[in-house]
Parts: sequence; C-alpha cells; structure tokens
Amino acid sequence: MSNKSNSPQTSITAKNATQSLIKPNWPLYLILIMTFVIGAVSYQFLTSVQALSAGLLFICIAFWATSLVPAYWPALGLFAFATATQLAPTQVIFAGFQSSTFWLLFSGMVFGAAINHTGINSRATRLLMLILGNSYQGTIIKISLFAMGLAFLIPSGVSRIVLIIPIIASLADHFGYDQNSNGRKGMLLAAAFGTFLPAFSILPANAPNMLLSGMAEALYNVPFSYGEYLLLHFPVLGFGKLVMTIGVILWLFPDKAPNQAIEATIEKSVMTKIEIRLLIVLCTCFAFWFTDSLHHISAGWIGLIAALICLWPSLGLMAKNSIDKDIQYGTLLFAAGIIGLSAIIAYSGLGNILVNYLTEVIPFSPNSPLLNLSLLTFISTCVAVVTNLAGVPAIMTPMAEHLANITGLSSHAVLMTQVLAFSNVLLPYQAPPLITAIALGNLSISAVTKVCLATFVLTSVILLPLNFLWWHILGMF
Repeated sequence: MSNKSNSPQTSITAKNATQSLIKPNWPLYLILIMTFVIGAVSYQFLTSVQALSAGLLFICIAFWATSLVPAYWPALGLFAFATATQLAPTQVIFAGFQSSTFWLLFSGMVFGAAINHTGINSRATRLLMLILGNSYQGTIIKISLFAMGLAFLIPSGVSRIVLIIPIIASLADHFGYDQNSNGRKGMLLAAAFGTFLPAFSILPANAPNMLLSGMAEALYNVPFSYGEYLLLHFPVLGFGKLVMTIGVILWLFPDKAPNQAIEATIEKSVMTKIEIRLLIVLCTCFAFWFTDSLHHISAGWIGLIAALICLWPSLGLMAKNSIDKDIQYGTLLFAAGIIGLSAIIAYSGLGNILVNYLTEVIPFSPNSPLLNLSLLTFISTCVAVVTNLAGVPAIMTPMAEHLANITGLSSHAVLMTQVLAFSNVLLPYQAPPLITAIALGNLSISAVTKVCLATFVLTSVILLPLNFLWWHILGMF
C-alpha cells in the first residue's frame, strides 16, 4: 500500500530530474555563440592568434563571471585549447605554474590547514573575540580596520589574505555562523576586501602599486614618494573605500549578533610544543615577507619553503592526509588559468591594440583636464578587465608621455590615473588576492562578485569624483 502511495511522487521526481537534464542551458549557449561571433569578427581586423585569444578571453571571463561551470573547467579548457592551437609558447600558456602568486596560494592553503590542525586558530579566535565585541555591525567594522592595518605591515596582498582568512573563518565558526550564513560571508568578505582594496593607496602594499612605481622610475626616472603617494590616494581610495566597503557588506549580508554561548566555550590553555613549532615557522616566514626589500626573495618562494617545513611528517604540523584533503586543487588550477590567460593576452598584443584604439577614438581635449582624467581612468579600467590589475601598469606606463602630450596633463597625473583604475575591481578573476580568499575561506564566487560589482559602481559614481576634487585641492591639475 505504501509503495503505491509513493510511486506517483517518485515518478514526478524522476520526471522533473529528466526535464532538468534535457532543459536547454540558454546562458551557456549564448556564451558559446558570443565567443564564436567575437572570434569571427576579430579575425576580420586582427591576426588569427589575436582573434583566437579574443575569443578565449571572452569565454573564460564569461564562465568565471557567471559560475555556469566549476572555476577550474575554463582553466583546463584554456590550457588544452591554447596548447593545441599553439596560441603562445608553452612557458607563456603555463606561466601560472611558474608564478610566485600560484605558490603563495598553495602555501596559504598549507598554512591554513596547519593552523587548524594545531589549534592555533582557536587561540587567535579567543584574542579577536576580546576585541570584536558582541555586535555584528561592530564585528564587521573592526575586522575591516584590522585587515586594513595589516596592509601597512605586510607588503603582499596574497600574504595578508593567507594570514587573516583562516583566523576569521575559525572565528565565524565559534560565533555560531554556519557555512552558508550571511554572518560568516560578511566576516570573511570584510577581512578580504578590508585588507585588499585600501591597500592600493599604500605604495608597497600591492603588486600593481609596486609595478607602477618600478616602471615609472625605470622609464621616466620618476621615483614615487611613500608619503606623497599616501596623501594622494589614501583619504579617498583608502579610507573612503574602506567605509564604503563596510556599508556594502552590511547591506548585502546582514545577520544577527554572534552567538555568545558558543563564544564562551573557548578556554585558556598552555601552548603545546606543536603550536610553538608552527608559530616559529610562521613568524620566520612573516619576517622574511616583511624584509623582502632587503633580500629580494619573492614572497611565493618564501611561502613554499615554509609550506615544505609544515608538510614534513615528523614535525606533526599537518595531518597525514592534508596534502590530499586540505589542498583545493581546483582553485589552484583556477589561479594558474587566470595568470596564463593574462600572459597569453600580453603575448598576443591585444592589450596594446585596445589602448591604441581607445586613444584614437576617445575625444580628449587639452582644455578639459577633468574630462581627460576621467577618460584616462576609463581606458585603464578597460585594460584591467581585458588583462588583470597588474596588466594596467604594464601596458599603460610606457604610453604615459604620449598620453600626457595628447591630454595636456602632467606625466605624473597620467600615471596616477592608473591607480584609480586598478583599485576599482569589477570581477574577482582580476585579483589574485580575492581568488586566494575564495579558496581559503570557502567563499562563493557569487558573494565576492556581488561586493566587487557594488563597490565598482559606487566607486565610479561617488569616490572617483571625490578623488578628482581631492586632487584639485592638492594641485594635481
């Protein structure tokens, strides 16, 4: 009798499952059609390599932005397609695996697993509990301020993410926020964006800043001053963007106050030998990160050496199966794919073609400095979307003098518009630190994308005009 009563429901479920399998996936079809159209149209004006690169760029960005497939799938597809069609040399296609950013991400996953395995996360959580208080809004604000403070101490954005995300994730657990709760997402997003976005206004705190500074000095003999750079950018792009980001997170991800009953369960205890060992490894790693200007060893290779020490079996800093269980290889492939895509685009020359085209069609006027600043920021923003954030100084800096002659602005003002562009992130794929945060915090790409889009729009509408006003007060134009 019971079997008969269940059979209609079973058949309905099976029918729905079958319909979901055969239902056309229109967004997927649309992306494939658009990719073919972009490639075909590009072929009429560009070389075959550039046309294929343009199609590859579109389909990868579309898949990563929409999350129609797992993030690693476009990366693997990129490797296969680019290798089969010989779009670029293999060292360009697989440049991501040679990048220090890739190995910094790997070491960050190892550090996170070791911190959880040894219990140091609980100790750090208890300390932060004493600071953060009981309010959800206050927690988001204080995490953001703490994260921004790290930008003045640790020169690498990915390194800061590696340090703070596992601790905040543990704190969210102890506060009673489950995996899919707004509270957990809000705390992790506050840590990630709080230590990432304001850092563009602090000269040594992010890779694009340093790339811009180094190229400007090499090409034009114009060294940047730490204090001048901070004064120019921090009031609006630093602190102003932090305040804006806090508001966006509280608006998009509201939640209740932390669960105090869970908070009270963490007790004081004496540190174990294993915890002390891990602290020695991490502190040594951080010390080398802090002093990278002295020894010039990349943060990625320092992190890899520290990760190898953590993985040494007899030290007991990791579980025996951590290398299989705790390392998210899909995210590593995602990161390698993004870096490889940027390298392919740079190799094909698409970025330079875009800039040359935009400078020809955009109506610059020597008598309209505010309009010219806005248009230069727009060009750099387009470059950031096509390549990534670090691609902006690589492509735009060699053209600074040419653009200064066209616009009537000073070369310094032209160079500084790059900061306005690469500090305004449209989508997560542009920024390795955000990819790292997604991996270590198990954040959904959609949650990070929402914050990116909201801050991008608000920055364009509110902060950029305020920043131009600030520059005018300082006499930049």
